[in-house]
Amino acid sequence: MVQPEKARSKIRIYMDILQAVQDDGMAKPTRVLQKANLSHERLTRYLGELVQKNLVKENQDEPGVRYYTMTEQGIRFLQELRKAESFVSGFGFEF
Repeated sequence: MVQPEKARSKIRIYMDILQAVQDDGMAKPTRVLQKANLSHERLTRYLGELVQKNLVKENQDEPGVRYYTMTEQGIRFLQELRKAESFVSGFGFEF
């Protein structure tokens, strides 16, 4: 019997979004949505939180064309989350 997938934690979702933004450099919302595997509503909520906490910056080149970039603080935060994930997984736990 196939086990249903476990829901991702909020930290895991943040990591997925930050990784998507970092991978693209200048990530458009649709690309982040696809890479992080989120609905538009959830992506909007989480991106808003990340922007508010100064981990991601929202940019706009032209009217209606948004993209996101990592801040220095966001890069450090993602690095620390990866270290924490590695530490926790060493004990057999998951984020």
